[in-house]
Amino acid sequence: MSAPLLELCELGVTYAAGAEPVAALRGVSLVVEAGAAIALLGESGSGKSSLARAIPGLLPPGARATGSVRLEGRELLGLSERELRRVRGAQVASLFQEPSLSLVPVRRAGDQIEDVIAAHEKLPRAERRARVSALLAQVGLEPEHARAWPHQLSGGQRQRVALARAVAASPRLLIADEPTAGLDPVTRREVLDLLAALRRRRGLALLLVSHDLAGLEGRVDRLAVLYAGRLVEEGPRAAVEQRPAHPYTRGLLAALPPPLGSVSGRPRPIPGQPPLAGSLPPGCAFEPRCPDRLPRCREALPEACQPEPDRRVECVLHEPGG
Repeated sequence: MSAPLLELCELGVTYAAGAEPVAALRGVSLVVEAGAAIALLGESGSGKSSLARAIPGLLPPGARATGSVRLEGRELLGLSERELRRVRGAQVASLFQEPSLSLVPVRRAGDQIEDVIAAHEKLPRAERRARVSALLAQVGLEPEHARAWPHQLSGGQRQRVALARAVAASPRLLIADEPTAGLDPVTRREVLDLLAALRRRRGLALLLVSHDLAGLEGRVDRLAVLYAGRLVEEGPRAAVEQRPAHPYTRGLLAALPPPLGSVSGRPRPIPGQPPLAGSLPPGCAFEPRCPDRLPRCREALPEACQPEPDRRVECVLHEPGG
């Protein structure tokens, strides 16, 4: 049996903060098969962006990743920066939420896409430029956009250029971290549709960090829900939306308007606030906010259980005898 495209095993991320490091991820395990599309959901501070940056080795200085990140069976944690540069772009590409920060302001859009191609393939310049034009067409831009400076492009156009650059070297996995943040609703839908179309056309696997559960229908296969650095629920999108197993997932859904959210038509926010990463309780971090909490929820982390085939949840309500 071949290895999955991406396999995370007990992935942890800590950041240096004073005398004691602060944990942003606490033992996350997740499998992404070739061609799959998985959305990472959770409130701000849940660890989504730390996970997205840990995979290609893009954590900031002072951060430390532990556990295992395997890409087609190859361990990425511990690789040198030189080795990781060969992986980025060619095997794993990243698309971030603010393209104006990822695009170089003093280089034309087409040159930045061409740089990625040149870094991974030895092609004549005319062939590289033809590839750039084809990539721009795939993301809905005209050939003349290759000559534009980033400041001459709208936010949606910059994100399209960033997406063309991300897939320029034909990666197997695209990690998109809130790629529609700051865009208007129409442009947001266009970018999500574009991601879905590129995934189908190129056979990409997609790991999409998002707050917008309502905008994911038809665009992802599976949902993975993070809370306080733990993966509390994961499974097929329709099953998780229709039968959420973790109280936190139910809370996220109830905070949305119909048809996904509250049947009453009135979104119901989750009471309370997420815990600070440096002051987590010994048990379930959601316990102080949970409407279904039990005394033992405070004592230790719940075990990972399977309430249904192909689903996983960390909650004492689903443990044997729960």
